[in-house]
Amino acid sequence: MIQSDGFRALDRQECLRLLGKVPVGRVVYTRHALPAVLPVNFTLDPDGSVVLCTSAGSDLVRAVDGVVVAFEADDFHTGRRSGWSVVVTGRAEVVTDPAEHERLLRTGPRSWMPLRDGVLVRIESEMVTGRELTGVGGRP
Repeated sequence: MIQSDGFRALDRQECLRLLGKVPVGRVVYTRHALPAVLPVNFTLDPDGSVVLCTSAGSDLVRAVDGVVVAFEADDFHTGRRSGWSVVVTGRAEVVTDPAEHERLLRTGPRSWMPLRDGVLVRIESEMVTGRELTGVGGRP
């Protein structure tokens, strides 16, 4: 349903479908009691979890392992004034199960940064919300 403000709420399945189309999103977490946002490349696991690869010694791993974070990804077309944004909220955990780790090494993300001690982080998709900007006319 298109709302009068030009936005359309997206259901969970549509949100996950859209997330599967983009390679980069942002992890939103708390660092030193302040909000922090870090762009990362990622993949979407078949169960709907967001998976990213980062350095074992990174500030990100220390800050997010075992806590609830948000993950946001989007795609916008400025000329058409349209696009979408999806937010996944859930617990982030370093993948430690050997079988799961091996599976994700084959199917999961490849870091865009050179890593010698990479770890995989999974963000469970406990809450998934999104909206689409449907393209409204007029000047900004």
